[in-house]
Amino acid sequence: MTKKILSLLIVISLFACGEEKVQPSVNKQISGDVIPDQESWNSKIIFSENGILRAILYADSLKVFEKKRITLIDGVKINFYDREGHKTSTLTSKHGKVNDATKDMFAIDSVVAVNDSGVVLKTSELVWKNKIKKIKTNKFVTIDDKSEHIEGYGMEADDDLSNYTIYNVTYQARKK
Repeated sequence: MTKKILSLLIVISLFACGEEKVQPSVNKQISGDVIPDQESWNSKIIFSENGILRAILYADSLKVFEKKRITLIDGVKINFYDREGHKTSTLTSKHGKVNDATKDMFAIDSVVAVNDSGVVLKTSELVWKNKIKKIKTNKFVTIDDKSEHIEGYGMEADDDLSNYTIYNVTYQARKK
């Protein structure tokens, strides 16, 4: 009886191991341009300049498109550091984009930047220009510090928010 069962199992396994190859389905409507070359989650990227820490980027997700030379970021938090390694400011936004050729970074949606002196910048979008180490926007901004509240359109600032200019001030109030 054991020989019959063993023979039956061998015959069944031979039929089960056929030559049929399974081909995965391919969605031909998706082009290669929408699929990232690299993707990561809960990432931490350290930026340095001549061995000196300049910034740390934390991201919920990163998508790198090498052909387009852009990186898309969701859940952005960046800590900026001075030449002595002290944290000077933090920038957060819902989304971001990095031009990999110029290393300029765009912060998009619910952008908030806070420096170590308590200056708070809020806007819908801004760009950090790597070459000149400045942040800029032509969107509506609010800046709050210990002594005043300013609103307006368009601004430029150092990446630590120590010096800033609002180009079209629409409201300004002194705090007590």
